[in-house]
Amino acid sequence: MLIGISALLSTSTFANSLTEYHAEYQVSRKGKVHGSATRDLTKIADATYAVRYKSDIEWMIFSDVRTEESLFKVAEHTVSPLHYSMTREGTGPDKSYKIKFDHQNQAITSSEEKYPLKVKWLENQQDLISYQVQLREDLKAGKTKFSYPIIDKKGDQRSYDFEVAGEEMITLPFGNVKTIKVKRVYDDSDRQAIAWFAPSYDHMLVKMYKGKDGMEQFQIELKTYQPKSES
Repeated sequence: MLIGISALLSTSTFANSLTEYHAEYQVSRKGKVHGSATRDLTKIADATYAVRYKSDIEWMIFSDVRTEESLFKVAEHTVSPLHYSMTREGTGPDKSYKIKFDHQNQAITSSEEKYPLKVKWLENQQDLISYQVQLREDLKAGKTKFSYPIIDKKGDQRSYDFEVAGEEMITLPFGNVKTIKVKRVYDDSDRQAIAWFAPSYDHMLVKMYKGKDGMEQFQIELKTYQPKSES
C-alpha cells in the first residue's frame, strides 16, 4: 500500500535538492477508513536522501503493519537507489528483507540470497520506493509517459509503466485540489492503479487507488502535509 493541510508549498525548481516533508494519509476501502499511513523524506547528506513509508491497517480480522525505507542519491533530477528495506507484521507470517545497490561493482544483493542477484545492472534501476521519487521529478519536467525497471521483493527485475491520464480536480479530507492523474499500465486489464499528484504541493502524491476486476482493493488520501525548511 502506499491528515487538514498544515502548510502550502508552491512548485519549486531545484537542482539535486529535494524538499524534506512529513505527510499523513488515511487508508480506506469502500468509503470506510481502515488505517493510516505516513511518508517522510529526510536529507541525510549532500544529494543523499531517505524516504520512509509506514502503514497500519486493520480490516475485520486482518491486520498489517509495514515499514518501507529507501536510501538514494539525486543528481541532475535522476534518482539512484542505494539501499531498500521492508518489514511487515500482522496477520500471517512476519516478513523482513533488504536490497543493496552496489554502484561501484554494478551488483544488486538481497538479504534473501547468498550471492548477488542474477539480474542485468541498469543505470536507471529503481527500488519499490525510489521510483516514486523519480516519478515526481519526471512529472515536474513535464513528461507524460514513464517506465522504470524495478527490483521487487522477490529479487526479480520488472518494469513499472505509467502514463498521464490528464488533469483532475479531486476532493480530499481538507478540500479540493487540482491534480495530475497518472495511471499504471498493466498487461492485465483486470488490474487498476491510479495515482493523483498535486502540482501546488510540490507534485506530492495526494491520492492513490488500487483495484482488481472492477472492485476497489484500497485507497489512500492525504490528510496532512508538512514541508520542512532546508537546512
